[in-house]
Amino acid sequence: MGRLNTEYFERCIKTLREAHLALSAQPREEILYDIYRAACVKEFEIILEQSGKLLKKRLKAYFSSGKEVDQLTFKDLFRHAARHGLISLEEAERWMVYRDNRNDTAHDYGEGFANETLRLLPQFLLDAARLVEVVGDES
Repeated sequence: MGRLNTEYFERCIKTLREAHLALSAQPREEILYDIYRAACVKEFEIILEQSGKLLKKRLKAYFSSGKEVDQLTFKDLFRHAARHGLISLEEAERWMVYRDNRNDTAHDYGEGFANETLRLLPQFLLDAARLVEVVGDES
C-alpha cells in the first residue's frame, strides 16, 4: 500500500494547535476568546471526520473487499485499527470518546459542549498526530 496523502489532515492539526494556543492567551471575557474557541471546536470536528476517512483507506488492506470497510461505523474503524495493531486499545477508546463528544455537538452547541471539547484538545492533538503516522505507514 502506498502512502496516503495526509497534507490536509496535517494542516488541520496545525490550525487546531495554533487556535488552541491563541485561545489560551485570551481572557475569557474577550470576543477573541469566543472566536478562537469556535475555531477550535470546528477544527476538532473536521479532524475527527478526516480521521475516519483516512483510517478507512488504511484499513482496506486488512479486508477482502473495500465494501466491507466502507460499511464500518466510525467506532468500528478504530476497533479494527486496534485489533490489527495499528493503534493501541487505549487510543481506540479515546477516539470513541472524541466521537461521542462530536455527536453531542449535533444537539448542544453551547458553552458546556465547547468547554468539554477544549478539555479534550491536548490529548486529541497528540492522538491526531499519531494517526498521521498510522495512516501514512507504507507497510
